[in-house]
Amino acid sequence: MTENVTKSKSYDFAVRIIRFSRELQNEKHFEIASQLLRSGTSIGANVEEASAGQSRRDFFAKMAISSKEARETNYWLRLIRDAELVSLDRVQPLLDDSYELVKILCSIVKTGTTEK
Repeated sequence: MTENVTKSKSYDFAVRIIRFSRELQNEKHFEIASQLLRSGTSIGANVEEASAGQSRRDFFAKMAISSKEARETNYWLRLIRDAELVSLDRVQPLLDDSYELVKILCSIVKTGTTEK
């Protein structure tokens, strides 16, 4: 995966998270919607910041933050699913995409930590 694919996937994911968070707010799940919105949109924001990193170290540090935010987002989505706040068919596609982002970002971060 190239960085541009990562940017595109994380941006598209953020748009979907915004829409899903709006649905959660409409159903009066304000706190969890807020947490999900924050972490789900932060993934792409940190990927964008990484692309303007001042050094390799800065790039990988931002990607590591993005990876952590993807994991947090995955946590909130699993919590929404397991607490049955919404139907499975509404949350599962986002959950699947969050797993994919975690894998992509972890791979990028591992690349940076193994290269000397």
